[in-house]
Amino acid sequence: MVVNDLIKSFPIEERYALSSQLRRASTSVMFNIAEGFGRYSINDRLRFLEIANGSLMETSSELELAEAYGYISDEELNQLDQQILSIVKQLAGLRKSLMANNK
Repeated sequence: MVVNDLIKSFPIEERYALSSQLRRASTSVMFNIAEGFGRYSINDRLRFLEIANGSLMETSSELELAEAYGYISDEELNQLDQQILSIVKQLAGLRKSLMANNK
């Protein structure tokens, strides 16, 4: 995972702070998508997609903080933001598809 590799370069004092929070938020995206699709209810699936999207936004803000602290470069932040935007769009498409099939 990109975030886990990135975190390895953070200062040791961030191990239990920003690094830990960033790792949890980024993995939460995948876990919530998986949990949502383990549910039978469309509403449950949609709710977990919303939680995954929220975790993406949390990840994005934590990456901005890492850039502000000088732990990652502006270029790295821009690349990661593009990846996050791509995932947000995919989640929106999935949400739209679920809602259309629910009618």
